[in-house]
Amino acid sequence: MAEPEAPELSMESCSDLPVLPSFQAGDKDGLVAPGCLTLKHPRHPGEYCGVSAKAWGRVLIDLAWMAFALLTMSGQVVVLMIQDWSSAAAAAATVTAATTATATRAATRPPYTIIYFPVRGRCEAMHMLLADQGQSWKEEVVTMETWMNGSLKASCLYGQLPKFQDGDLTLYQSNAILRHLGRSLGLYGKDQQEAALLDVVNDGVEDLRCKYALLIYTNYEAGKEEYVKALPGYLKPFEMLLYQNEGGQAFIVGNQISFADYNLLDLLLIHQVLAPSCLDSFPLLSAYVARLSARPKLKAFLLSPEHVNRPINGNRKQ
Repeated sequence: MAEPEAPELSMESCSDLPVLPSFQAGDKDGLVAPGCLTLKHPRHPGEYCGVSAKAWGRVLIDLAWMAFALLTMSGQVVVLMIQDWSSAAAAAATVTAATTATATRAATRPPYTIIYFPVRGRCEAMHMLLADQGQSWKEEVVTMETWMNGSLKASCLYGQLPKFQDGDLTLYQSNAILRHLGRSLGLYGKDQQEAALLDVVNDGVEDLRCKYALLIYTNYEAGKEEYVKALPGYLKPFEMLLYQNEGGQAFIVGNQISFADYNLLDLLLIHQVLAPSCLDSFPLLSAYVARLSARPKLKAFLLSPEHVNRPINGNRKQ
C-alpha cells in the first residue's frame, strides 16, 4: 500500500541534511534526517521537530507535537527524530520514552532555597505561593545566634534576610522574590495592564505590612488599640479593589491567582490574629480569605505543623 502524502502544514523539506540519532538538542541546522519534515515550534521560531514522512498519518503528527511540547517545556531547544514508524504503538512508545526523559530532567532540577529566620515574617507569602503551586523548596533556618555571629549578615546584599536561591540566581528583598516567582510561574497577570494593577496591590500590601511591623516591634502595648481602631481605613482599599474585579468573587486582579493574592492573604491572616473581628465589616475580604484558604494545596499547607507552629514575628508578639 502506498504511503499517504503528508498533509498541508507549515513545514519545509530537509532531505539534504545528515542523519543523527533519535534525540538531539539544538536548532534545525544539521539536525534533521533525510526525508523528514520539520515542524516549527509555535512560540519559539528557532526550535524544530523532525518527523519522518514514512508511515505518515494524522495520529503520528499529533503524537509528535505532544512529545515536542513536553520536551520543550524546560526551555531547551529540542529536535525529536522519529524514523521508520510502522504503527501508532511505536510512536506511543517513543513519546513515552521522551516524556520519561523530560520528567527525569525536571526531577533533578535543584529546588528553590529559602534562607530565613524561624518565623513567618516576610517569607510566609512565599511559602504559601510555592505550596499552592506544587513547588518544592528547601529551608535553611537561621538562628539568632548564627545571625549575630555576623558572617552571614555580612554576606547578604543589604545585610538582611530573606535570601532566596533559584538555581544559580540569588535574590534578596521579599517583594522582589515574590515578583520573580510571579514571572517564573505565570502568576503575574495575563497582560501588562493586569501586571501593573498587581504592582499597585502589592505596594499597598507592603505599606500596610510596614505599619504592622512598626506596631509589633516598636509600640505593641501602647499602640495596639489605636492601630486596631484605624485598621478599617487601611483595609478599605482592598475591599474596593475586590469589588471592582468581578464584584469580589474572583481574585484581587483578573480571573487567575497571582503573587499579590498570596501576599495579601498572608497580610489578612496575620491581622485576623491581631484583631479577630477585623474583617467583619468587609464581606468581600472575608469571603476572599475563606475562598483562597480552601484551595486544596494551600489548605494543606495552612494546616501543616510547619505553618501552625511557626511564630508570626520574631518577638513573639502578634
